[in-house]
Amino acid sequence: MSWKKKFFLFLDLLMIIGLIALDQYTKQWAKVYLKDKPAYNLINGILELNYLENQGAAFGMLPNQKVFFVFVATVILFVVGYVLLKVPDQKKYTILHFLFSLIVAGSIGNMIDRVRYDYVVDFIYFVRMNVPIFNVADIYATVSAIVLLFLLLFIYKENDLYFISFKQKRYRELK
Repeated sequence: MSWKKKFFLFLDLLMIIGLIALDQYTKQWAKVYLKDKPAYNLINGILELNYLENQGAAFGMLPNQKVFFVFVATVILFVVGYVLLKVPDQKKYTILHFLFSLIVAGSIGNMIDRVRYDYVVDFIYFVRMNVPIFNVADIYATVSAIVLLFLLLFIYKENDLYFISFKQKRYRELK
């Protein structure tokens, strides 16, 4: 493994730790200042802070399935960790390091809540759009998944993603 690759992975780790810390800080802040209190309007009729203990997944689906959610998050972490190790250290792939680090941080942030409390602390609510209440870790995962999907559909070509394949040697031989 080259020094550049090790440096990228070190930066990924630092970013993941910082993002998890920010997520956990905001959730703790929500527990202290929002729990058992009425919603706090940031932008009247548009955005409010509203404490919720979510025992399910997105939209409250599959309530009380802690073991299942921890298992799924663990699988996601291993898959994304594998991909992070395989992402080349070339400049055109730098955004992938950032996006995968966001996904890892979001998964770990919500997994910490599930293991610690048996629920995930959610507190951000867009009233006008009537989307479910969410948290900072959800923002990490959602935004990174949308950007990643866009990149995969419109920017990266199949040849750009050879590193994800288990058949790397064969692909390089054909090149």
